Amino acid sequence: MTMIKCVSPVNGEVCAERPALSLEAAKEVVARARKAQKDWARRPLEDRVQLVLKGVARLNEMADVVVPELAWQMGRPIKYGGEYRGFNERSNYVASIAADAMAPLVVEDSANFARRIEREPHGVVFVIAPWNYPYMTAINTIAPALMAGNTVILKHASQTLLVGERLVQAFVEAGVPADVFQNVFLDHDTTSALIAAGSFNFVNFTGSVEGGRSIERAAAGTFTSLGLELGGKDPGYVMEDADLDAAVDTLMDGATFNSGQCCCGIERIYVHESLYDSFVEKSVAWVSNYKLGNPLDPETSLGPMAHKRFAKVVREQIADAVAKGAKALVDPKLFPADDGGAYLAPQILVNVDHSMAFMREETFGPAVGIMKVKSDAEALELMNDSPYGLTASLWTKDVERASRIGREIETGTVFMNRADYLDPALCWTGVKETGRGGSLSIIGFHNLTRPKSYHLKKVTA
Repeated sequence: MTMIKCVSPVNGEVCAERPALSLEAAKEVVARARKAQKDWARRPLEDRVQLVLKGVARLNEMADVVVPELAWQMGRPIKYGGEYRGFNERSNYVASIAADAMAPLVVEDSANFARRIEREPHGVVFVIAPWNYPYMTAINTIAPALMAGNTVILKHASQTLLVGERLVQAFVEAGVPADVFQNVFLDHDTTSALIAAGSFNFVNFTGSVEGGRSIERAAAGTFTSLGLELGGKDPGYVMEDADLDAAVDTLMDGATFNSGQCCCGIERIYVHESLYDSFVEKSVAWVSNYKLGNPLDPETSLGPMAHKRFAKVVREQIADAVAKGAKALVDPKLFPADDGGAYLAPQILVNVDHSMAFMREETFGPAVGIMKVKSDAEALELMNDSPYGLTASLWTKDVERASRIGREIETGTVFMNRADYLDPALCWTGVKETGRGGSLSIIGFHNLTRPKSYHLKKVTA
């Protein structure tokens, strides 16, 4: 029997383990979900919406358990209270638009014809969720999928092994039928075998580029619909008319919050030469105020990375960049908790360029590179010099300028004077190796359903 284990970044010890389902047992889970789906879809939309909201409310009642569990599993400080703000905001918003998103598109309703396009649930939706924001990323798909009439099977990353259990516990206790929303523990081979067998009607995966490629290979020839949110190397561009203090505060938070383990975290910053020196000086001071330590300590503002192997990648990228001429500006002596393992001090690098992996490959840690630029054209070329395309953050007082530059940026989202935020009213999507598909907004509902056309000729005398 394969055991799936979560090694805590807090102390390097196993904090949770569960047996992986066999392929036959997993198929039984899928069969139950498929059998339950039609009855679930026949329920009135508003009933499904309210049951999901009750599940959300029940999870909120479990905060005293959920928040420290997250700290043990992936290292987020309890100081921040879990992910409830974003979790609730996203759930409540998709609930508010569900009726409009699922409303038929009526082409004609006359004495002779009824012609319309309705939205129909795919069937069984498989959510493969990541560890970095395990509740918020999962709910992006779970909530609208259930509201739309799909059944959901959830598989979480081993690093956040307990999150799926907590979500299903909350929703089932709130009244969602047990076979409508199920949690599974699966190894990679079983996961791939299920997808290859066409077990699911829609698969949503958030994770690495290589993980996305594995999903696509498994699904090849099955015609299974896929939603893939993969890697990122999100840029910020600070123009000469930017609010400097606001840019420093938001971009440094976007680069380092959650130990830099954010899908849309800021990993590289381009600053106009007129503001460059001041921006760098203020950024170093901002980052130096973190307290790195045990995430269960209420005073800790920066916890460990989720696993020491993730921190190792960051250290290697920094060391490679420094060896090629980059300069590290944050004094490591300010962070005595940096143990060479999962506990990693934040860092800012200058004298960087795009020959360095640190400025090209996903870092996914509390480290950012800052480059000086002379013009919009130079900044745009650098921002697009990436295999990824999730978000870009532009800092200027000129909306037209930001819109003009934004149209040339190869990303799924363009921010102006903000960063590292997922707006549930907008489609969350990426381009290039960041993946395909889109979640949340009305478009998210449409991706979790299929169009069905009705062309009804009425009998007339």
